[in-house]
Amino acid sequence: QVQLVESGGGLVQAGGSLRLSCAASGRTFSSYAMAWFRQAPGKEREFVAAFSWSGGNTYYADSVKGRFTISRDNAKNTVTLQMNSLKPEDTAVYYCAARNSALIATTVNRYPYWGQGTQVTVSS
Repeated sequence: QVQLVESGGGLVQAGGSLRLSCAASGRTFSSYAMAWFRQAPGKEREFVAAFSWSGGNTYYADSVKGRFTISRDNAKNTVTLQMNSLKPEDTAVYYCAARNSALIATTVNRYPYWGQGTQVTVSS
């Protein structure tokens, strides 16, 4: 059973930074792709960033490219999303997701495992 637990959300002013973490357990994640998605009120869940454990490849949505960085901590089985230069439009619940594949995917239905989400609010 794969378990994903997010932490690090909160309230920040525009231009500020937050660091989200996703602690993964229940499997050996060396062959998994991990991703962050977000969902704002009244909107569909959208892809933010993804990381492949095996190849170290990363991929970002255009809306966050250059501002967000996804990385991993192998020793802690943790994936981190560093968010800089935050904007009010980044306000959403952020979810960690995992799929048993080395290939990165950007759609919700390609990820069978999800965390409970963490709220990020950016004030203007």
